[in-house]
Amino acid sequence: MNPIIALLKENNISNEQIGELFQTLTQNPLAAMAIIGQLGLPPEKLQLLMGQVMQNPALLKEAVEELGLDFSKVEAAKEQMKK
Repeated sequence: MNPIIALLKENNISNEQIGELFQTLTQNPLAAMAIIGQLGLPPEKLQLLMGQVMQNPALLKEAVEELGLDFSKVEAAKEQMKK
């Protein structure tokens, strides 16, 4: 299991919430950040999660693919934000 998904599940984040988070990530990465803030993760767990993503951004792609979503949409959303 992807370590990002595992960390979320360890902190009682439901599969539905995880799916919503990553679905939002594929559409609007900035909105996904707002959802992460609303999950109620303890600050130390949130810091750990962000550290994992910053050290290994490929984990996001792996998590998106593990959930059966299309990572190319994340890339497209990032390009839209640059404009």
